[in-house]
Amino acid sequence: QVQLVESGGGLVQPGGSLRLSCAASGSVSSFNTMAWYRQAPGKGREQVATITGSGSKGYADSVKGRFTISRDNAKNTIYLQMNTLEPEDTAVYFCNAFQYGVVYWGQGTQVTVSS
Repeated sequence: QVQLVESGGGLVQPGGSLRLSCAASGSVSSFNTMAWYRQAPGKGREQVATITGSGSKGYADSVKGRFTISRDNAKNTIYLQMNTLEPEDTAVYFCNAFQYGVVYWGQGTQVTVSS
Protein backbone atom coordinates (compact mmCIF):
# COMPACT_ATOMS: atom_id res chain seq x y z
CA GLN A 1 0.00 0.00 0.00
CA VAL A 2 1.44 3.34 -1.07
CA GLN A 3 1.26 6.18 1.42
CA LEU A 4 1.66 9.84 0.52
CA VAL A 5 2.16 12.50 3.19
CA GLU A 6 2.00 16.19 2.30
CA SER A 7 3.48 19.03 4.30
CA GLY A 8 4.44 22.66 3.93
CA GLY A 9 1.09 24.37 3.69
CA GLY A 10 0.19 27.48 5.62
CA LEU A 11 -0.85 31.11 5.49
CA VAL A 12 1.06 33.42 3.18
CA GLN A 13 0.54 36.95 1.90
CA PRO A 14 -0.16 37.63 -1.76
CA GLY A 15 3.10 37.64 -3.70
CA GLY A 16 4.72 35.26 -1.24
CA SER A 17 6.11 31.77 -1.68
CA LEU A 18 5.62 28.32 -0.20
CA ARG A 19 7.14 24.93 -0.88
CA LEU A 20 4.99 21.86 -0.48
CA SER A 21 6.48 18.41 0.05
CA CYS A 22 5.01 14.98 -0.57
CA ALA A 23 6.84 12.06 0.98
CA ALA A 24 6.05 8.67 -0.54
CA SER A 25 6.41 5.25 1.03
CA GLY A 26 7.88 3.94 -2.22
CA SER A 27 10.36 5.07 -4.85
CA VAL A 28 8.94 8.19 -6.48
CA SER A 29 10.74 7.42 -9.73
CA SER A 30 8.87 4.12 -9.97
CA PHE A 31 5.46 5.73 -10.28
CA ASN A 32 4.07 6.24 -13.77
CA THR A 33 3.08 9.76 -12.78
CA MET A 34 2.98 11.88 -9.67
CA ALA A 35 1.03 15.08 -9.45
CA TRP A 36 -0.22 17.93 -7.34
CA TYR A 37 -3.92 18.73 -7.32
CA ARG A 38 -5.83 21.41 -5.46
CA GLN A 39 -9.39 21.93 -4.37
CA ALA A 40 -10.74 25.34 -3.47
CA PRO A 41 -13.88 25.74 -1.34
CA GLY A 42 -16.97 24.94 -3.39
CA LYS A 43 -14.95 23.86 -6.43
CA GLY A 44 -13.84 20.60 -7.97
CA ARG A 45 -10.36 19.13 -7.71
CA GLU A 46 -7.97 20.67 -10.23
CA GLN A 47 -4.71 19.23 -11.51
CA VAL A 48 -1.90 21.71 -10.91
CA ALA A 49 1.35 20.01 -11.92
CA THR A 50 2.58 16.60 -12.99
CA ILE A 51 5.87 14.75 -13.22
CA THR A 52 6.33 11.42 -14.95
CA GLY A 53 8.66 8.57 -14.07
CA SER A 54 11.04 9.83 -16.76
CA GLY A 55 10.94 13.33 -15.32
CA SER A 56 8.69 15.09 -17.83
CA LYS A 57 6.74 17.93 -16.27
CA GLY A 58 3.43 19.61 -16.99
CA TYR A 59 1.52 22.53 -15.51
CA ALA A 60 -1.95 24.00 -15.49
CA ASP A 61 -2.13 27.29 -17.39
CA SER A 62 -3.10 29.10 -14.19
CA VAL A 63 0.24 28.29 -12.51
CA LYS A 64 2.70 28.22 -15.41
CA GLY A 65 5.70 30.40 -14.68
CA ARG A 66 4.86 30.57 -10.96
CA PHE A 67 4.89 26.95 -9.75
CA THR A 68 7.61 24.34 -10.20
CA ILE A 69 7.29 20.62 -9.56
CA SER A 70 10.43 18.65 -8.73
CA ARG A 71 11.53 15.32 -7.36
CA ASP A 72 14.23 14.03 -5.03
CA ASN A 73 14.60 10.31 -5.70
CA ALA A 74 16.93 9.78 -2.74
CA LYS A 75 14.30 11.16 -0.35
CA ASN A 76 11.30 9.61 -2.14
CA THR A 77 9.77 13.07 -2.14
CA ILE A 78 8.25 15.41 -4.66
CA TYR A 79 7.92 19.13 -4.17
CA LEU A 80 5.81 22.00 -5.40
CA GLN A 81 7.57 25.35 -5.25
CA MET A 82 4.92 28.05 -5.40
CA ASN A 83 5.97 31.63 -6.08
CA THR A 84 4.04 34.85 -6.60
CA LEU A 85 1.06 33.36 -4.82
CA GLU A 86 -2.38 34.87 -5.40
CA PRO A 87 -5.56 34.68 -3.32
CA GLU A 88 -6.97 32.45 -6.07
CA ASP A 89 -4.33 29.84 -5.16
CA THR A 90 -6.04 29.29 -1.81
CA ALA A 91 -7.01 25.63 -1.65
CA VAL A 92 -6.25 22.27 -0.14
CA TYR A 93 -3.34 20.80 -2.08
CA PHE A 94 -3.17 17.05 -2.60
CA CYS A 95 -0.38 14.80 -3.72
CA ASN A 96 -1.30 12.06 -6.19
CA ALA A 97 0.49 9.02 -7.55
CA PHE A 98 -0.47 6.62 -10.33
CA GLN A 99 1.04 3.17 -10.56
CA TYR A 100 -0.10 -0.07 -12.22
CA GLY A 101 -3.61 1.25 -12.75
CA VAL A 102 -4.08 2.39 -9.17
CA VAL A 103 -4.38 5.99 -8.00
CA TYR A 104 -3.17 7.02 -4.56
CA TRP A 105 -3.91 10.26 -2.70
CA GLY A 106 -2.41 12.03 0.26
CA GLN A 107 -4.50 13.65 2.96
CA GLY A 108 -3.94 17.20 1.70
CA THR A 109 -2.37 20.35 3.07
CA GLN A 110 -4.09 23.73 3.33
CA VAL A 111 -2.64 26.75 1.54
CA THR A 112 -4.21 30.11 2.30
CA VAL A 113 -3.13 33.25 0.47
CA SER A 114 -4.44 36.33 2.24
CA SER A 115 -3.31 39.69 3.55
